[in-house]
Amino acid sequence: MADQPPLRLGVNIDHVATVRNARGGAYPDPLRAAKIAEEAGADGITAHLREDRRHISDADIDGLMEVLSVPLNFEMAATDEMQAIALRHKPHAVCIVPEKREERTTEGGLEVAKDENRLAHFIAPLRDAGCRVSIFIAADKRQIEAANRIGAEVIELHTGAYCDFHAEGHFDKRDDELERLRDMSAFAHSLGLEVHAGHGLTYDTVAPVSALPEVRELNIGHFLIGEAIFRGLEPAIREMRNIMDGARLGR
Repeated sequence: MADQPPLRLGVNIDHVATVRNARGGAYPDPLRAAKIAEEAGADGITAHLREDRRHISDADIDGLMEVLSVPLNFEMAATDEMQAIALRHKPHAVCIVPEKREERTTEGGLEVAKDENRLAHFIAPLRDAGCRVSIFIAADKRQIEAANRIGAEVIELHTGAYCDFHAEGHFDKRDDELERLRDMSAFAHSLGLEVHAGHGLTYDTVAPVSALPEVRELNIGHFLIGEAIFRGLEPAIREMRNIMDGARLGR
């Protein structure tokens, strides 16, 4: 297993902004969190600019583009407003995610198969601008095939169900979901897509996903920001990095 390609870690800083916005001030600063994440071994920073601006703000994106030395993965819904912002900044990567105002977080993957024509036209200018376009989807063959057809270069497989089953003690269902992630990551790779994964990953669930040979990047946020309350952000990220690397090497 030592000859597997390295596994990248993208740290999502959205919920640093959630804490900041609870008081309406400037602290804690997501840009400071991003720089700490870099120093702790993050290979990239993920930030989701939502339509309702509930956490990350436009100014945060402006600042991240100025200060980061690692790539920014800009998560966004497939709207004209977000497309314009992405085209103005031209981040390294753009990840298209589903978004509903009433949800607490991004629930489920994007429905690509039923919206292929619109999404193909939506992502074309982003690709032309030099952004790597990723689509956040369920581990479902139909959705993967659709993502490939519309011209996405990357898919990010939703690991939320796998993590939820683990947390709820439904270990048979968890193992079934992990097998689905395994099969669909291999299938996506066979189509020439780069495979990422994320949502809900913790120290207890990250190792099996890290060991999937086709997965090249994990994006993790909420758990790391929560763990940082108890141990600090840098140690929390380093621990995640160590678990990922150990699983990748078969330790």
